[in-house]
Amino acid sequence: MAENAEDYVPDFDISRPSIARVYDATLGGKDNFAVDREGAAMIAKHVPKIREASQDNRLGLSKGVEYVARQGIDQFLDIGAGLPTMENTHQVAQRINPNAKVCYVDNDPIVLTHGRALLATNDSTTIVTADLRDPQSILNHPDVNKMIDFTRPVGLMVVGLMMHFHPDEDPGSWIKTLLDACPSGSYLHITDFADTGYPEQKAMEKSCIQALGNGWIRTPEQIEAHFQGLPLVPPGLDYPTRWFPGEPDREVPAVEDLEEHQRIIMAGIGYKA
Repeated sequence: MAENAEDYVPDFDISRPSIARVYDATLGGKDNFAVDREGAAMIAKHVPKIREASQDNRLGLSKGVEYVARQGIDQFLDIGAGLPTMENTHQVAQRINPNAKVCYVDNDPIVLTHGRALLATNDSTTIVTADLRDPQSILNHPDVNKMIDFTRPVGLMVVGLMMHFHPDEDPGSWIKTLLDACPSGSYLHITDFADTGYPEQKAMEKSCIQALGNGWIRTPEQIEAHFQGLPLVPPGLDYPTRWFPGEPDREVPAVEDLEEHQRIIMAGIGYKA
């Protein structure tokens, strides 16, 4: 594999920043282009600890995957996976169950390039290029169906993605289509930008809209609506630093004691009975 993104000869548009590559840039990755680094820098003007905030989202991902895997789920459909970075879904899941299967979905072709690298060493992991806006194309994708058996419970993940869709697009309907394809016993894991009145949340929204044209914050009630009525695993929605799914009585820091970057993302898991 080439050392960095600029070593590729791309057959896709690199004149505009992409969500996956800007996220990679905020994490200090090297699989991004100048336009993506400019977008990350624009966000950093408003959210100086954007790298830590991005790492906080990864914390939410790893906690959620670990919980779901420990419930016996051995297949994960990760929508909007982004570029491989620290603590990916397959690494967390396969640490708990080496036989766990993971299918990543993203609409950025460079993610598929990295997926091929993963396939070279891990035949239980695959990545396909598709878009949440067309959920049926995900469900009908032959590579998805090779990896995911929809007659058995699935860990459906939509982590760090919903903020990029405006409510008027009705993104919940896309999740519902995917969720309807998952049988009883499945889990839905979501993280999203929170709106609980803190100025850093508004700063994140403003900077993302400037850099990417999207990145809206939502109230906890609006985030919970993404779960399509599924009961949430206790303690429900919370910031990743305070969020320990399945441990509602665990002692956690007070919200006001969190650092600003720790109050941007909220995470939750729903269970399909």
